[in-house]
Amino acid sequence: MKWFIGMFIVIPALEIGLFILSGKLIGIWSTVALIMLTGMIGVWLAKQQGLAVVEEAKREFFYGRLPSGAILDGICVLIGGVLLITPGFFSDIAGVFLLLPATRSMIKPYIARWLKSLFDTKMFFRIYR
Repeated sequence: MKWFIGMFIVIPALEIGLFILSGKLIGIWSTVALIMLTGMIGVWLAKQQGLAVVEEAKREFFYGRLPSGAILDGICVLIGGVLLITPGFFSDIAGVFLLLPATRSMIKPYIARWLKSLFDTKMFFRIYR
């Protein structure tokens, strides 16, 4: 939990620093345009990947299998889309990392392990009571 609180302090400070640096290097309006462009690309990419995940889940259900991989992909796409829509260069990099299938496959085992530990320790049920 301490690392989670630290993220709410460190990451926004990093984003602000990157905004200031970018404004000095490429100009204020170019920085604003870049932020808007990454947001629009994020919406488009999240929509494309989200539709692909839904199709994968449908296919798994059709063959009578539990779509656990599609569920993890959906979690990654949701978080990645939110990160890309959120203004900031650091969050955009993390969002792209979660949205692209090649890089998403690297983080899925960690998310699965984290979710399993939440359910095993019943922490998930304490959080949502």
